[in-house]
Amino acid sequence: MATKAYILIKVKAGKTKDAVAALQRIPGVEHAHPCFGRPDIFVFIHVQDERALSDVVITKIHAIDGVEETDTHIVAE
Repeated sequence: MATKAYILIKVKAGKTKDAVAALQRIPGVEHAHPCFGRPDIFVFIHVQDERALSDVVITKIHAIDGVEETDTHIVAE
């Protein structure tokens, strides 16, 4: 079953623009918006399942330069 989630991301100062660009290149990421305040970036992702979501967060998002913290919220449908 497809999984949709919001991922709230905290990044190091000065890294937001580059992090958003990197996020937009990840398959499944539909929106990546920089915001004022906390968190720094809101991401909406649509992937195959929770395993794919975990893989994206752990191996792709956490590997982006400047990413300090993520908070994942799976959409309840």
